[in-house]
Amino acid sequence: MNRCTLLFCALSLAATSGIAQTGATRQNLTTTDGSVVAVRTFPANALRGTLVVQTPPEVLLDTKAERLSPGSRIRGANGMLAMSATLVGQTLPVMYTREPNGMLHDVWVMTELEAQLIPAKPSYSK
Repeated sequence: MNRCTLLFCALSLAATSGIAQTGATRQNLTTTDGSVVAVRTFPANALRGTLVVQTPPEVLLDTKAERLSPGSRIRGANGMLAMSATLVGQTLPVMYTREPNGMLHDVWVMTELEAQLIPAKPSYSK
């Protein structure tokens, strides 16, 4: 007995497979020369900083000692996951969010273009 109609199966497959977010979301920004480019969008609560991975999970964020959370994710400039050990010693412009205990949770390494176009928030907004 087949209990799954074709329409129901297609809808449940779409809901469980994450079709709604197959890729990174992008926004269009205008460069100083007037050309329009697509860059990644970051969450509204993401902050801008400079990250230096020391000995994972220990990092320097804007020259202050910080720590990556146990479930932290670092996305490279290409949008793929990057292991913190491969970034040791590099100074990287990043966008980041914190988890409730204050540790760094989601980190996005910015491309040169994103770093130029997305301004740092003023210090009073943190």
